[in-house]
Amino acid sequence: MGFNRRQFLGGVMISGLAACAGAPAYRGPSGGAAPDGMRPVPNGAYDAWMNSFRTRAEGAGYSRGFLNNAFRGTGYLPGVVERDRNQTEFSRALEDYLSIAASDERITKGRAAFARHRGTLMALENKYGVDAQIIAAIWGLESYYGERRGDIPVLSATTTLAFDGRRGSMFEKQTMAALRILQEGHISPDRFTGSWAGAMGHTQFMPTSFQAFAVDFTGDGRADIWSDDPTDALASTAAYLARNGWQRGQRWGSEAVAGGGNLQPQAGGPSFNTTANFRVIKRYNNSDSYALGVGHLSDRIMGGGPLRGSFPPDVYGLTKADRIALQRGLNARGFDAGTPDGVLGGQTRSAIEAYQRRTGLPVTGTPSVDLLRMLT
Repeated sequence: MGFNRRQFLGGVMISGLAACAGAPAYRGPSGGAAPDGMRPVPNGAYDAWMNSFRTRAEGAGYSRGFLNNAFRGTGYLPGVVERDRNQTEFSRALEDYLSIAASDERITKGRAAFARHRGTLMALENKYGVDAQIIAAIWGLESYYGERRGDIPVLSATTTLAFDGRRGSMFEKQTMAALRILQEGHISPDRFTGSWAGAMGHTQFMPTSFQAFAVDFTGDGRADIWSDDPTDALASTAAYLARNGWQRGQRWGSEAVAGGGNLQPQAGGPSFNTTANFRVIKRYNNSDSYALGVGHLSDRIMGGGPLRGSFPPDVYGLTKADRIALQRGLNARGFDAGTPDGVLGGQTRSAIEAYQRRTGLPVTGTPSVDLLRMLT
């Protein structure tokens, strides 16, 4: 958070992986081995860059002993570079984005999370003026209410991206800020994990944003946004929005009943009347889709209904109802398209390919009106 991540998740290695000896191996989200690309690999150029960075870090006041401890077990992660270079190619239609952002499961989990943490959320609303449901919705979009906080070593991620150079200066600043977080004792090196881009905790703060806005709301002397207890992370998000101009008592906006709102992101789709607080949400992530996702999810968490306006057919001539019917048709024939949600992701495309292959059709993985007719 603090830059547009999407849309949007290193260290000294004197002789490659040898520097990782004695450090706990990075484990994947299920407790298994790290996925390919997310285990440190030897890279001489990265090692040289790190030696240079350590000199700069010592010049900034960090002791050699502290740096040795902070960077123990970290290293160059090729998967981080791959994701960073590919993310600009990622785009999703607003209808699909909102289907994911406010899916039935995310709404159900959001209502349960809000009920569990109502006391904290309302205390934050009282202190910072930020609507409790907005805080909860950001939590839901950023980490699925804490279920997906990321388990990649932050310093491996930030130093890999700083070394790679596409946004080198920015990620060197993130690395320096990450070192400050460790020095101040907010988190121990073995728990200092986050997304592939170094975003951390329940609401995915970048290290510089942590430095600027993190809050110790529990009063234990640490702003612990990584803990299973989300209190400090939620408070930090409220503080971020408040300090960026959130106006107490004002909604994010609403769907325009008869069109004509001040925001219509997609021709032929719903339009919205947005407020200054909508623009504050965009300070968290500079994307209309993201801010609409937060606003709509927050409404659904509080019992609101789905959007009333409809979206036009997609580039394949299919409506959301058509896409759901297509997915159900594939599933009924034994081709696993996943949950019928109308979002045609990789699993649906693989199912289409398998169906096309089985039935002797050209294997394209592309949906169509003709394919829908065959399946329904």
